[in-house]
Amino acid sequence: MDTIASLFSFITTPVSWVIVQFHKLYGALFGDDTGWAWGLSIVSLVVLIRICLIPLFVKQIKSTRNMQVLQPKMKAIQERYKNDKQRQSEEMMKLYKETGTNPLSSCLPILAQSPFFFALYHVLSSIASGKTIGVIDQPLLDSARQAHIFGAPLAAKFMDSEEKVAALGASLTDVRVVTAIMIVMMSASQFFTQRQLMTKNVDLTVKTPYMQQQKMLMYIFPVIFAVMGVNFPVGVLVYWLTTNVWTMGQQMYVINQNPTPGSKAQDQYLSRVLKGVSSHGQVRGRTRRNTVKAIVAKGPDRNDIERKFITGLSKMGLAAQEDGTVVKSDAAVLEAEGGAAPKRQQPKRQPKAKRHTAAATHHPGTAKSSGSTGSDSKTSLKKQDASQDDKPKAAGKPAASGSSRQAKSGQRKGPQRPKHPSKK
Repeated sequence: MDTIASLFSFITTPVSWVIVQFHKLYGALFGDDTGWAWGLSIVSLVVLIRICLIPLFVKQIKSTRNMQVLQPKMKAIQERYKNDKQRQSEEMMKLYKETGTNPLSSCLPILAQSPFFFALYHVLSSIASGKTIGVIDQPLLDSARQAHIFGAPLAAKFMDSEEKVAALGASLTDVRVVTAIMIVMMSASQFFTQRQLMTKNVDLTVKTPYMQQQKMLMYIFPVIFAVMGVNFPVGVLVYWLTTNVWTMGQQMYVINQNPTPGSKAQDQYLSRVLKGVSSHGQVRGRTRRNTVKAIVAKGPDRNDIERKFITGLSKMGLAAQEDGTVVKSDAAVLEAEGGAAPKRQQPKRQPKAKRHTAAATHHPGTAKSSGSTGSDSKTSLKKQDASQDDKPKAAGKPAASGSSRQAKSGQRKGPQRPKHPSKK
């Protein structure tokens, strides 16, 4: 590690200068020889470096998302040219060039941060050895050697001997307890950061080898940090723990505000946007309007989560516009995502009495004629019944069934249908 750190000795002077400037600021508040002054100087160095690396972090996010989108195409190329590695590499490079994707962009923040990490390691190793380095002269060196963070010297390591720790004015137990806690926290923060990326910000509809690799890294990285952490000075552990916490917070913000399409985080984000629209009747915030604008621009290429969002707006009687705003809509607008058109309401069926009244109103002549016909038929029936009652019946003979049976009131004259044998 010392050999690697010496390769970055050219940057030790700028790093030591930044630490000294922050130490002057915090030394005036907490004291020059306190662990708070030196520890917060290292934390401030991390924050300054990570702020400068924000543009690279944005490129990393874009590159990671492009790689996720390209995974199905890359898999198809690998299967198509599995026997021709050279052609496979050419097609891969062609795909990267067409889409503007750089596979190394995802590693840019780590690569850019590495020189500062090794430079800080070199500075702290020199402090532990009692050597001046960069702008840290002898008085600053003595002050740094006296600084303790929760009882552990700034330059002490977990694997240091008891004599070396005693020379720094501390006990081996304190050093190992503090370094062990910091190593566990460093590994846990790395695991949580990677797990957050895998469970919330990955398109779950695309199953590719890339996802399996990320799952492996989720468990491999914390183990690597734990193994390497036993050889890190306390100051370097402070540096790496701070940068892990910063990365976790930065990634959490990106996931909440700009999630990957098709991921669980996008579903949660669009649910919050939909809730805000239902409360205020409009899309609030430039970021949210840009998100709605991008969804509208996709048209039929939207994923299921985005279609669900457009459907939710339609149920509220709203339609998303091309500028990211929403307007009131009388009909549910589902054409954009290829949904079905709203069903036409069928008129209610009127009661039978109303239908007869309406028919009588539209055709009065027919109604009158039918009424007169009905009255005439009733009169003729009465006359026929009366004439039949006047005829004498044959004595001692029962009434004949069938045609000779007299029709009862309300029944049809003539031969009746014989009953079924089972009903007799």
